[in-house]
Amino acid sequence: MTARAVALLSGGLDSILAIRILQEQGVEVEALNFRTIFTCCQDDAGKAARDLGVRLTVVSQDDDYLDLLRKPQHGYGRGANPCVDCRIYMFQRAAHFMRQVDAQFVVSGEVVGQRPNSQMRLHLELIARRSGLDGRLLRPLSAKLLPPTWPETEGLVDRERLYGFHGRSRKDLFALAKQFGVTEIPQPSNGCALTETLFSLKVFDLMDHDPQAQRWDFELLKAGRHVRLDARTKIVLGRDQADNEKIDYLYRQQESRATMLLRAHGFPGPTALLTGPADTAAIDFAIGVLLRYSKNYDVDGAAVIVETAGAVTSRPVQGQQVIDDAELVTHGGTPQMRHLRKRVAAST
Repeated sequence: MTARAVALLSGGLDSILAIRILQEQGVEVEALNFRTIFTCCQDDAGKAARDLGVRLTVVSQDDDYLDLLRKPQHGYGRGANPCVDCRIYMFQRAAHFMRQVDAQFVVSGEVVGQRPNSQMRLHLELIARRSGLDGRLLRPLSAKLLPPTWPETEGLVDRERLYGFHGRSRKDLFALAKQFGVTEIPQPSNGCALTETLFSLKVFDLMDHDPQAQRWDFELLKAGRHVRLDARTKIVLGRDQADNEKIDYLYRQQESRATMLLRAHGFPGPTALLTGPADTAAIDFAIGVLLRYSKNYDVDGAAVIVETAGAVTSRPVQGQQVIDDAELVTHGGTPQMRHLRKRVAAST
């Protein structure tokens, strides 16, 4: 029987080595890259697949992934990352792909004990079982520390030529890479924005205030500076030109839930988007925040272009109140400001 496997390929060193180990044993490998709206470093897998000489298929999350994010059965990591639930979800998709391409098992570059949440031995076994791959999920880098899998017991893979790596040290992995002729070592990356502290604050802020948030709302989290007026209303401001362009693009998408777009006219400043009721108070606040993050404008000639419900108006800057940091805090401010206040309150 010719062994055929589906290997998860992130583009990181561990997944590259897992594939090379199987190639050394003559296993035919189909590479699979799983992406969510929170995935970082998305070009690495393509380069790695070319270097390895394997075909790469990219699959994306469905909308049910957001339900997983809202209420993960196995909890969060240090950020908003539901790593165990995410791995189960990912391997379920891999199991489906395995059947589609007539492969016999799935391969992952996970290392026992490398990550504190999803890669402890107990969690690795749980993930294999809950994903429906129990016995058919091979982790070549740590196989000798785990129970034998079906491809090992059936002789498709020689267990003696697998490894028993453990923990966070990369020294032995680098040595194996050198042995396999891997000359370009990818820089370590968590690969997921949900593990980042500041981004996680924006995620939790959204889920706390809008439990029914949709994919568009989560896409918006990746753009700009987020400032909350109240529980229903939020302003998102670009930090640079790329942010400004992305905010404008998101505002015009069919599934957009934004109610207003603001642009600086006659002076350099952020593009801003508002979600929630676009009443007079919200518009005044949004303009005041936009001016707070603008520089070098002449109040006599500057204006803010306000676009809402298909209507475009121009609001002169003259006489407009600039929202300062103290007032930002009064209204709620950024997720980072609220998190800091909670920490201070908890310590007193």
